[in-house]
Amino acid sequence: MLPRILNFFLVPLHTYNMFSREEYGQITKVLSIVAFVNVVYMFGMETSFFRFATRENADPGKIFRLAQTVVLLVSSALTLPILVWSDSIAYLLGLGHRSDIINWVATIMFIDALVAIPFARLRLEHKAMLFASAKILNVLVLVGLNIYFLKFSYHHEIGIGYVFLANLVANALFVLFFFNMLIGWRPEWDKTISPQMIQYAYPVMLTGLAGMTNEMFSRLTLDWWLPENFYGQVSNQDALGIFGACYKFAVFMNLGIQSFRYAAEPFFFSNAKEKNSPALFARVNHFFIITACVVLLAVSLNLDILQYLIGEEFREGLSIVPVLLLAYLCLGVYYNISIWFKLTDRTYFGTILTVGGALVTIGANYLLIPIWGYTGSSFAALACYAGMMIFCYIIGKYYYPVPYKVTNGLFYIGLSVLMVWAAQQVVIDNLFASILIHFLIIILFVGFAFWKERPYWSENS
Repeated sequence: MLPRILNFFLVPLHTYNMFSREEYGQITKVLSIVAFVNVVYMFGMETSFFRFATRENADPGKIFRLAQTVVLLVSSALTLPILVWSDSIAYLLGLGHRSDIINWVATIMFIDALVAIPFARLRLEHKAMLFASAKILNVLVLVGLNIYFLKFSYHHEIGIGYVFLANLVANALFVLFFFNMLIGWRPEWDKTISPQMIQYAYPVMLTGLAGMTNEMFSRLTLDWWLPENFYGQVSNQDALGIFGACYKFAVFMNLGIQSFRYAAEPFFFSNAKEKNSPALFARVNHFFIITACVVLLAVSLNLDILQYLIGEEFREGLSIVPVLLLAYLCLGVYYNISIWFKLTDRTYFGTILTVGGALVTIGANYLLIPIWGYTGSSFAALACYAGMMIFCYIIGKYYYPVPYKVTNGLFYIGLSVLMVWAAQQVVIDNLFASILIHFLIIILFVGFAFWKERPYWSENS
């Protein structure tokens, strides 16, 4: 969680008297495209590595070599064409002659692919401190370079390119971090296992692409589908910058989800064969929901303070934040309950569900952006992730029944949403009083949840 929190603090650096809303919109769009392409680079091999390395009598070292071989073959095949046609790609993305940005981005993605399986190996081996140290060091260097480039050595002709150059230098340090592991790796292909790993991985990759559609599509199409002059004097490109900056507040929910996934995926695989695993998985999901509801409350009720983390000209879009937090809460639950199709080797269901979500995302954005602008995009995200969560649960009951506490989970989510809505209806001019009242609301929710779950505490005391 700490690296993502540190990374969030690039937002004030970029939005306070640094980049215009239009420039921040350009950064948002390029990073959204990178997110799509990165999924293909990884090819779903991280999940495949976990699955095959945890099988009975598996050789984790061999599985590592096999997975790394596939990832490097795919990433090399993608990187070379990008470097060759970087001029044309830059023009298509509206970057003019900035082929240097495309070259830096391609190299960043290649490095990310190079170290993806080594990071997965650290997770499998429960080396949390090494994993966290590498991630934290990366972000510290990234933030430091952003400060240096933008505040002390800024040249206008490089402009937004500094954001990508800082990423490139920071990610290059991962190669040094994993130097011994990488230098000891040798390409390997197993006629039996390698095809099986690819067969397992490619539906995960397709699911990832559809998932990125769900997450990034609005940031790719907002300025296209938004009617001209929808926000008056604010241009469509500026609106994208506002949306991209306010979307960053979803990181407070998303970072918890991602951190949970890092720990939970190996945990689920390791405990799948235990007799009481369904009850254990249900319990994990239940307390995940309660924790996520606390995050939803804490962020939504304190936007009057958190707004100062972005530049003033970006703050007009903050009304989308509670909706996005709720959307990501649903996504977190989906990730939690989707373990059934990974444990039963039915990963194609993940593809079906996520593609369905992508269709909802595309359709909802198309319909809602012209009506509600970027608010419509936030509700499109909620419709997508809530739908995926519901259908994943319904289908999963037939293949891997888990006794999830559905009614209790919906109660906590509904209660937190109601408390946010009620608090927003009362305008408190005094900032200190507002902070105190909102803090008391959060404490009230936490205290109620603790009281309601007292039978669990009694059982495990």
